[in-house]
Amino acid sequence: MNLAVLYSRALSGMDAPLVTVEVHLAPGLPAFQIVGLPEAEVKESRDRVRAALQTARFDFPARRITVNLAPADLPKESGRFDLPIALGILAASGQIPQNRLAAHEFAGELALTGALRPVRGALAMTLKAHHDGRAFILPVDSAAEASLVQDAEIYPANTLLEVCAHLAGQAPLKRLAACPQTNPVCYPDFTEVKGQLLPKRALEIAAAGDHSILLCGPPGTGKSMLAQRFPGILPEMTEQEALESAAILSLNGSFKLEQWKRRPFRSPHHTASGVALVGGGSNPRPGEISLAHHGVLFLDELPEFPHAVLEVLREPLESGRITISRAARQADFPAHFQLLAAMNPCPCGYLGHANNKCRCTPDQVTRYRARISGPLLDRIDMHIEVGSLPENELTAAATGESSSSIRERVQAARQRQYARQDMANAQLGTQEIDLYCVPEDAGAALLKQAISRLNLSARAYHRILKVARTIADLAGCDNVLSLHIAEAIQYRRHEL
Repeated sequence: MNLAVLYSRALSGMDAPLVTVEVHLAPGLPAFQIVGLPEAEVKESRDRVRAALQTARFDFPARRITVNLAPADLPKESGRFDLPIALGILAASGQIPQNRLAAHEFAGELALTGALRPVRGALAMTLKAHHDGRAFILPVDSAAEASLVQDAEIYPANTLLEVCAHLAGQAPLKRLAACPQTNPVCYPDFTEVKGQLLPKRALEIAAAGDHSILLCGPPGTGKSMLAQRFPGILPEMTEQEALESAAILSLNGSFKLEQWKRRPFRSPHHTASGVALVGGGSNPRPGEISLAHHGVLFLDELPEFPHAVLEVLREPLESGRITISRAARQADFPAHFQLLAAMNPCPCGYLGHANNKCRCTPDQVTRYRARISGPLLDRIDMHIEVGSLPENELTAAATGESSSSIRERVQAARQRQYARQDMANAQLGTQEIDLYCVPEDAGAALLKQAISRLNLSARAYHRILKVARTIADLAGCDNVLSLHIAEAIQYRRHEL
């Protein structure tokens, strides 16, 4: 038979659409052609496949070889199609049997020696293959993340020869067991942070309600230190959250098994572009906000980011998703991240410091703070001042509360929220706010005064109510009291 049909997967955003690999051998002058909208790295597979087959002592057919990657309108990229193309040539030329091809899907880049190299997106491809009821054969180095898919039939292989022996029934590949138990996740601990009781309290509230937060203070006050320890007080990841996070990291080729159930912490440099932050490219890939899905996006030195880069955060902060549109392609990526930002109060950083070192003019301070637009600032739930420590606190031993004890309170508060409304407080919509965040009379009166005196927007009003609801949940209180409203208001009083 001169025709062989195999199955593989492409990547399109978070999806892994099925690709049918059709290989046909015809008489005529020797030629090797790949059709079906292949990109450069797929076209280059002709040389890799030819060398791998010859190195493995297979006969490379001296005939006209046509490889069709269907559907033809779906762009094909990366070297993952090397393995199915090589197997298709062997099957079409009668060197391996075809009776087991339909029950498998294949992905893997071939070295010239015939060894299999890892591929991106193994987790996403395995999810779809398992859903369609087919076993998946892929490189050993990509198998660990694929094993996270429960009950999936996965066969890791080191070389092309091992795959051929499996399909011929001579030396079956060993099915990969379920994902092994990983070590407990360890984060830097809050006990190492001296003083800073107010910022610690604010971070606990932010963790409990999934709120975004901005830390403002002079250099050396511990803003970055607090931010790095913030993931350690977040609730433990659920299986679904961990799987979604791992799938996105897999698309970028950066997932490792030791990251399983570890909250992502992304901290891009302030020279990052807008595309690096939200994702993009001719074949759209996830950006930093998607790689931080179910984790933390920390933007240090916030005003140093270009204005246009910061503005791209506005829509994802509200929707939790990002749609990347190009002329020929469109991709959706989840972007449910918790924004944690830090900045100095002025260009030199020492405005309001006790040492009176600041020499910035009012115009310089205004221009510096104006780099952050009002609409973006309004979307940040909590604004916290981080002051310098007095000498007695700085020289004393660190005796603060541990991250584990803070996380227990955060976990309990988050469970109250999901039991009541099936979501964190930060995700509440207008109707849910009117239903679950109604303050008592004294709190409502206090909030009216705050709206008038602080000129709060409607968005700021709703965010105060959501933060107050989180404070009440931490206190184990069913009602939003005036003291909860008062504390929530003070986290919006810091005006840039």
